[in-house]
Amino acid sequence: MSDVPDKSTFESLYSSQPPWDIGRPQKAFIDVADRITGSLLDAGCGTGENALFFASRGLTVTGIDFLAEPISRAKQKAIERGLTATFLVMDALILKNWSERFDCIIDSGLFHVFGDDDRRRYVDGLATVVKPGGRLFLLCFSDAEPGEQGPRRVSENEIREAFAEGWTLDRIEPTRFEVRPDLKDIRFSDGGPKAWFVVVRNVVNDPA
Repeated sequence: MSDVPDKSTFESLYSSQPPWDIGRPQKAFIDVADRITGSLLDAGCGTGENALFFASRGLTVTGIDFLAEPISRAKQKAIERGLTATFLVMDALILKNWSERFDCIIDSGLFHVFGDDDRRRYVDGLATVVKPGGRLFLLCFSDAEPGEQGPRRVSENEIREAFAEGWTLDRIEPTRFEVRPDLKDIRFSDGGPKAWFVVVRNVVNDPA
């Protein structure tokens, strides 16, 4: 799965429970929750755990995913938990055409699925929908994770290059993805796959 996956790959993963669908938000986002305020976009929200965590903190949250199945599950979770959030079936590669604007964006495991050209389209779209001065909080697989299973690995240099224009890098540090503990066909590093946690700020027309 280290090659760029297609839609059918994700449809197959969501026919059951994907490795990353752990039933709670990723710790990396919990740790910075106080910095994430205002209106929030969860790009590639899956079944909504991160989005719903921030909705429970009172934020106005929109989650998007390009598959209908995880969005349906996210909507059901919101109903069951009595939380208000908007979940939309939407391709993150067309963000540039969207009229919505957000104070913050989170990305838990979407950035690393794209090939080089689509990555550029995605980052351009993020710059369009985040308000000037707004921040992106990004969790992606690191090239420090050994093996070939799972998504494409991303180096620190690739991250810096992706956000070199129109963004300023506030933070980049090694961390871990949390994955399901009962995985049988996929093996990652003990403690979870090695990852990067990144915070970048949109400086185009930033009033600051």
